[in-house]
Order: sequence, then C-alpha cells, then structure tokens
Amino acid sequence: MKIIGFDFTKMYAEKYGKNFSNLKINNQINIKNISELKEELIKNKESAIEIEFVYEILYEEKIAKISFEGKLLVVVESKEVKEILKDWKEKKLKDDFRIPLFNAILRKAGLKALQLEEELSLPPHFSMPFLDPKSEIKK
Repeated sequence: MKIIGFDFTKMYAEKYGKNFSNLKINNQINIKNISELKEELIKNKESAIEIEFVYEILYEEKIAKISFEGKLLVVVESKEVKEILKDWKEKKLKDDFRIPLFNAILRKAGLKALQLEEELSLPPHFSMPFLDPKSEIKK
C-alpha cells in the first residue's frame, strides 16, 4: 500500500469554555467511505482507492472541538481491492491496512491541530516531550 494523496476538505475549531480543571481530551478517527477509483496513471497490477475520513479532537466537558475531514488516495495491488471493499461493507478493516491510514491521518491532522490549539489557547491534544534536568553525575 502506498499513500499518494492527502487532502483536507474541511477544518473546524471552536472553543466553548476556559475551565481546564477536569480536562479530558478524546481523539477519534472515523472512516466515512472507501471507494475504488479508475485512474489511468496507475500501473496494471495496481488500483487506486479513495478513503474519506473524519478526525475529531474533543476537549471534554464541552470545552472545545477540533475536527478535520479529508480524503486519502491510496494505491494497492489490484487483487487486494475486492478484499478491502468487502471488509469495508462489513465496517471492518484489517490492521495492516487500517493502521498505516490512521497513522497518516494522525501525522497530518495532528500538526494542523497543534496550530489551531495554539491560536485558541488550548492545551495540546497529546503530551509534548520535555527535558528533565539530570541529577548530579558522580565521577
């Protein structure tokens, strides 16, 4: 599987409140649709699939919401398309297909979300790395 395209179709951010005392941040990715595309540029042994998604970051209880909608264009071997579409009809995707998709969505949308969180004065939706001063090293 190769991801050859990623487009946002909608971005939404709204801050409702300022009370971060009992803050809970929930992330969710939902696949809205998967369909096969007929692309002439794709090799004979490969096929293109379009995946529509929604990625939401919810700051609970009703503090803020950040949402992204978009499309991924993926190239897979032609023999895999029927299996992927069959799995999709049952709303089940195999991990070897789903996990790389979700990682791509998290990577791309996560960066945009950080920008929006900065603009809305919201805490980041994931723990940021930081350095701790080391204790004295004995020689």
